[in-house]
Amino acid sequence: MTDFDNMLAGYRRFRETGWAQQRERWDELRDGQSPGVMIIACSDSRVDPAQIFDTNPGEVFVVRNVAALVPPFETAPGRHGVSAALEFAVQVIGVSEILVMGHGRCGGCHAALTQELKDAPPGEGGFIAHWIELLDDARAKVVAQFGNEHSPESHRAMEHEGVKVSLENLRTFPCIREKERNGELRLIGAFFAISDGVLNLLDENTGQFASA
Repeated sequence: MTDFDNMLAGYRRFRETGWAQQRERWDELRDGQSPGVMIIACSDSRVDPAQIFDTNPGEVFVVRNVAALVPPFETAPGRHGVSAALEFAVQVIGVSEILVMGHGRCGGCHAALTQELKDAPPGEGGFIAHWIELLDDARAKVVAQFGNEHSPESHRAMEHEGVKVSLENLRTFPCIREKERNGELRLIGAFFAISDGVLNLLDENTGQFASA
């Protein structure tokens, strides 16, 4: 298991190799960033977008949270972390694509499907339970289709539906909706299968995922 001492050793290797080898790139990034793609991914340690897409520093703007969820647009008081990141990426940086990437064996989607944290208090699962309530409608759809919330098929369907929910919620943001309509912004849904390392892309016309 990696601990912070291991990470410090990794940092020193990075300074000796990665940073030194890309010194010109890091010099370019001192004055700002201009990534073309925003990635919304899960916090799960097994699905690092930079590793999966083999990107260099400054190429992707990444936001990670439980189950790669995007809340709908709202102006009620609160700490809107994902919304703030979206606003920055779209309105300030000017990304041209937003990728929502779900993944297999997602703990957040599992909890949403089984509702095992439903009555947990804040700090003991309650924050997670409240967050994944964003998937309640999707859960109802999956359970109605499969009838068994513990089957492998229902879990995979829940993970796929999570991506669709986030894409739907992205389109509730006026700036995103307008830019997509004008052809300035493209929304993409994807699913990374941990078991085989395959990236699947969503065809929004059919609602199906297929390998990239």
